[in-house]
Amino acid sequence: MTDRPARRDPSRLVEATGFRSSVGTGWGDAAREVRLTPGAAEAAAAHRAKLSADFPGQRIAVASGRAPVRANDTDYDFRPDSDFSWLTGCNAEGAVLLMLPVAGGHESVLLLREPARPGDPEFFGSARDGELWIGPVPGLAEWGEALGLTCRRIEDLPGLLRGQHPAVNATGGVEPMLDALGYGNSAGLRTTLAELRRFKDAWEISQLQAAVDATVLGFAEVAAELPMAIKGGGERWLQGTFDRRARTSGNAPGYASILAAGPHAPVLHWVRCDGDVPADGLLLMDAGVEVNTYYTADVTRTFPVSGKFSDPQRQVYELVLKAHLAAMADVRPGVEYRAFHHTAMRVLAEGLHDWGLLPVSVDEALDPDGQHHRRYIVCGVGHYLGLDVHDCARARAETYHEGTLAAGMALTVEPGLYFHPNDLTVPPELRGIGVRIEDDLVVTDTGADVLSSALPITADGIEQWVSGCLRG
Repeated sequence: MTDRPARRDPSRLVEATGFRSSVGTGWGDAAREVRLTPGAAEAAAAHRAKLSADFPGQRIAVASGRAPVRANDTDYDFRPDSDFSWLTGCNAEGAVLLMLPVAGGHESVLLLREPARPGDPEFFGSARDGELWIGPVPGLAEWGEALGLTCRRIEDLPGLLRGQHPAVNATGGVEPMLDALGYGNSAGLRTTLAELRRFKDAWEISQLQAAVDATVLGFAEVAAELPMAIKGGGERWLQGTFDRRARTSGNAPGYASILAAGPHAPVLHWVRCDGDVPADGLLLMDAGVEVNTYYTADVTRTFPVSGKFSDPQRQVYELVLKAHLAAMADVRPGVEYRAFHHTAMRVLAEGLHDWGLLPVSVDEALDPDGQHHRRYIVCGVGHYLGLDVHDCARARAETYHEGTLAAGMALTVEPGLYFHPNDLTVPPELRGIGVRIEDDLVVTDTGADVLSSALPITADGIEQWVSGCLRG
């Protein structure tokens, strides 16, 4: 038997000398410019100035993070750390912002992974960084020009953070290289960032409004698809309809979209979206578009699939609407943050008492040791909104839940009632009904602007809106 030359595995293409000698040459220029939303660089610079004032003479390191592994050699889509985005306007993976103390403040340096371009062995050898695999991407020069920042290679990070003085305040658990240098989460940095981010500037409010506007369009597109969902597409058809809008008008959904139909409507976080859409049921839709600057909307409407509320559905809806309107009236500067929560809960408790669903008086139910009404609304009725759907979560209690509303704060108001199909404490005609109404608001000097006012909230208005969407 004649010996034959060993056959090279075609998947080991990089071992072929002919391929290696040819693939790195013969390439023309490619488009690598940064796609930056107007105003993003200026807003980020203003945000860095605010953070600088709180950490005089100290070094700051904030990382963008890396995409987590989904399975084996596939990753989830990358989305930068919200604090990093707020400070830079950059969406590069594996990047670190350093703020180094200088006279009068800080000098900012953005450290980035240099993409592998023609002539670099990783150009064809790395499915993570090679442009032959991932396409042309901005590098240090492009990011520096777009953001007005000094940009250096991520490999320079250890040298720039050498030594213990001045102190380093870092976001730990985000960038492995930063963690390996011994800089874990620094006390106060995340809290300070969260509390600074409570106040939205005009540019940020414009991004929130853009997110809400795209979300309103997505809600209408979902309502128009109700007949297809009833025929067999189900909740997933509606979920896909909205998620397509989010990817078309922005980056992605700002959180897992909730399309809860019929008996699923009372389930607070029904993100499975794998059920049918009954023609006589309600659809509770809680969804938000995250625009390309990562600001997200968070809107909920509950509407009848048929276009017409049944009497029990309207009964529940009207009580939730009453609580919603009363709560929104409490969103204004100088008012305690918890005021709108307390107002909504009182209205709901009074209504539930009138229906005979409370075993105690309204005051007993509202007492901290009572809370009987919370069986039907175990969640809160609002939260801050911004780069995160539940924004500023690391803020101290005294600046959040125990604080006071002020101009520039963005938040949601979202009371609801949730009567599960198997809840024997409610009359049969109410079982399986879940209603939530959620709007996005920004506190002004005199009151609040409702960013999501383009969507109706009255029962009659909802019915007319659904009918209009179905007519196209």
